[in-house]
Amino acid sequence: MAQAPQISVVVPVFDEEGAAPALAREIAAAFAGRDYEMIFVDDASRDGTRAALAALRAEIPQLRVLAHRKNSGQSRSIRTGILAARGEVIVTLDGDGQNDPADAPKLADALLAGPPELALVGGERVKRQDSRAKKVASKVGNGVRKRLLKDTANDTGCGLKAFRREAFLRLPYFDHIHRYLPALMLREGYRTAFQPVHHRNRETGVSKYTNLGRLWVSVSDLLGVMWLQSRSRNPGGVDEV
Repeated sequence: MAQAPQISVVVPVFDEEGAAPALAREIAAAFAGRDYEMIFVDDASRDGTRAALAALRAEIPQLRVLAHRKNSGQSRSIRTGILAARGEVIVTLDGDGQNDPADAPKLADALLAGPPELALVGGERVKRQDSRAKKVASKVGNGVRKRLLKDTANDTGCGLKAFRREAFLRLPYFDHIHRYLPALMLREGYRTAFQPVHHRNRETGVSKYTNLGRLWVSVSDLLGVMWLQSRSRNPGGVDEV
């Protein structure tokens, strides 16, 4: 087996035939010359997403394409990619092309340059290219979550993140976990950091979420993470004697 890469870029996609190939090429350009692999996880798309990505493997040798047999959501797709990943550092991007792949290497580099206890460097979107309603809902949701969880994150909805694979695998898994990674990393005793990143217009496809849908699941998720925090007991480190 070939030597494991240092970085695994994981991208969940669902019905993104128009965006996925261009995004894969942009990721390849951003990480050119780096020790990495790229894993696209197709969440049972109904269009030609899977075939379009499979056709790129000859052009991009670092590309791997995994496919769910049933649609299972973004968090499960991210987890599928991480479980299959061989890199010690995971970089995630949304599959709609709104995250700029050019920002991804700097997050990975910040993580690698940090101390071992730094487990996550998250992106914070500047000049968001979304509707006013979506931006207002996101601002309110982020404010409530930050106040209740004290996770220091201004924008957990940003799909662009770099984190240590080992740290992620220590976290309790649940649907929508990708929005609570900072809080859960802190719960395990790790440190987190954040950097501004670009945000782009969606050029193809349609959003898979609505403000009402996000609100409905966010309430129960938030209560669940608050419960996990309340039940945490951190030993402060482990020494072998």
